[in-house]
Amino acid sequence: MASETARLPLPNPLGETTSHSTKLQATAAKSLVIPQAGEGANVKNHLQSRQRVVVGMSGGVDSSVAALLLKQQGYEVIGLFMKNWEDDDSDEYCSSRQDLLDAVSVADTIGIPIEAVNFAAEYKERVFSYFLREYQAGRTPNPDILCNSEIKFKAFLDHALQLGADVIATGHYAQVHEVDGLFQLLKAADDGKDQSYFLHRLNQSQLGHAMFPLGKLLKSEVRAIAEQHGLSNYAKKDSTGICFIGERPFREFLNRYLPTSPGEMVTPEGKVVGQHIGLSFYTIGQRQGLGIGGDRDSTGEPWFVAGKDMAHNRLIVVQGHDHPALLSNRLTALDSHWISGAAPLPNHPYAAKTRYRQADAPCHLTQIADSRCEITFDEAQWAVTPGQSVVVYDGEICLGGATIDKPLN
Repeated sequence: MASETARLPLPNPLGETTSHSTKLQATAAKSLVIPQAGEGANVKNHLQSRQRVVVGMSGGVDSSVAALLLKQQGYEVIGLFMKNWEDDDSDEYCSSRQDLLDAVSVADTIGIPIEAVNFAAEYKERVFSYFLREYQAGRTPNPDILCNSEIKFKAFLDHALQLGADVIATGHYAQVHEVDGLFQLLKAADDGKDQSYFLHRLNQSQLGHAMFPLGKLLKSEVRAIAEQHGLSNYAKKDSTGICFIGERPFREFLNRYLPTSPGEMVTPEGKVVGQHIGLSFYTIGQRQGLGIGGDRDSTGEPWFVAGKDMAHNRLIVVQGHDHPALLSNRLTALDSHWISGAAPLPNHPYAAKTRYRQADAPCHLTQIADSRCEITFDEAQWAVTPGQSVVVYDGEICLGGATIDKPLN
């Protein structure tokens, strides 16, 4: 299904707003030193050729500043607001209406045209259907990773190219470098905001058309730039959670699409300690929402989900954050994707993370075959979760990753 596009009437960026844009540049020169968006990027001589850049604008401060920087540096900038979800687009939990208003306001301030594009059909087909299949199978997927590779850097990229774009840009915290004809995905300068984990499934063509203007900036600098240049969303709270769920209770949302299937909560030894509502509604390492009452034989430590027995509809739970059942030195992974097109070297020292907020953990790949791999860590990893992504790094370079199949002790 083709995406639906709505052009939003905004001031001509070559008309009245041109002088306003010039004023912003003058202000910037007196305050923060803003890096060139093309520094270390893959496309050369942007300013000389005045290439057209289509920027994905979400209404948040990051994508807004990305558009601002590009406009200041002389690029022909077009904003594109993507609507990826519309099943229950209510103000209570979904902020898409306000996000669009914020994106339009910022585009007006910067002096660039903006379009609103509806990718809801593509999102439901390519991302949400996968999300439901994985949860139904007892795994915990990360739909934001698939959204990047299938929507933002595929459907969005295709639409941008139809608008005559040479490249696209987003507010992601990451960097792209070209080395010997290959594009590398690098971590951002801001370690706390680095988003290369979510971008690890991008391919050479996608990275070759991508710019990340915030790659060398700290989040604090991004907010300062937005405030100095009068962007209305400079203090807007960052979005959290899965994009189509928003702030709504996760279990409540999932129950709309997947049925409950109650069963027993048991310890690894087989002792029944409670009841679950359905294996799909729990994830490895989960502590909250288990509802396990007191037990005179209990250690008093909190309970955690340690595994799922799909065949017998049993949820395996243990007591204590560092219980051995929650620790794994190895894992197997499927559907691997390597950004360069070539797999990493076996038994070579790398680092990897099995969840976004985790620190890089030293490891090496012990088996690499077709789209499968096995990774061994120097130290045991906590709550390795089937369905999540393991992402491999060589220093600052993101090599790619794979979907975790199962942890191994």
